[in-house]
Amino acid sequence: TFKHRVNIPAYPVQEMGGLIWAYLGPTPVPLLPRWDLLVRDDLQREVGITRLPCNWLQAAENSLDPVHVEYLHAVYMNYVHRRQGRPTTPPRHHVRIAFDVWDYGISKRRLLEGDDPLTSEEWLVGHPVIFPGHLALGSDAAPRFEFRVPLDDDHVMIMSYFTSKRKPDEEELPVQYYEIPWKNADGSLVVDTVLGQDFMAWVTQGAINDRTTERLGTSDKGVILFRSLILEQIEKVQRGEDPMGVVRDPAQHTPFLTVPRERLAFFTHVAGLAASPDEVESDPLALIRRKQ
Repeated sequence: TFKHRVNIPAYPVQEMGGLIWAYLGPTPVPLLPRWDLLVRDDLQREVGITRLPCNWLQAAENSLDPVHVEYLHAVYMNYVHRRQGRPTTPPRHHVRIAFDVWDYGISKRRLLEGDDPLTSEEWLVGHPVIFPGHLALGSDAAPRFEFRVPLDDDHVMIMSYFTSKRKPDEEELPVQYYEIPWKNADGSLVVDTVLGQDFMAWVTQGAINDRTTERLGTSDKGVILFRSLILEQIEKVQRGEDPMGVVRDPAQHTPFLTVPRERLAFFTHVAGLAASPDEVESDPLALIRRKQ
């Protein structure tokens, strides 16, 4: 009877959207959130995986800094393109940024120079960080998630969850998986893609950034809000309460949890993200495939 009396500790796991999810918290086990892109039946899916030598919070905080898109992915991208002899694109200036706490995290909004605040979806809708550190982004044609999975204090795994809309008569393909490198073959950092620039910004802070020397400014108000929210959730857990994002009501679960996001985001058409607008329209994942 010995075989019936021994076991090893295990975590409950569940497959959803081509990924295996594990729950590492206390019982009772909550429901696995059915985020829209994981369960919609009209999408093709691909997963790019990158392992980085830095703390997960550095990736998460980057998402609460909308203005970095203007400088890191536009001004700096132009610098990279000039060195490569490629064309540049005039960066668009952020006039206003705002943040709203919603049921599952923080939505960030931006108003760009020349946009109408009464019609701009980036200002009226924006896109959210799903607490604690996952990002929803992309356009209506190619919405995506970026899951940040802590491996230990000094390492994080980035799961870039790409999707594209499938035509009604198009066969659903098996989920593809591949590595997205953050270094080139010669050891230099990848800095000519939006993802590569983000990875560079996170890892060059060191394994764990020393935040005691920071001098936060106006454009950092999203980071300040995010840190306050984290501390609030820690206190809730210490009191034995559920933190933000825990789903226990099956009614919230069906058919899926819709993540509010703008239909066409500045992020999808900043300089250098795609080879051409036609390529993005016909195949939003083309650049990623070419870079993998």
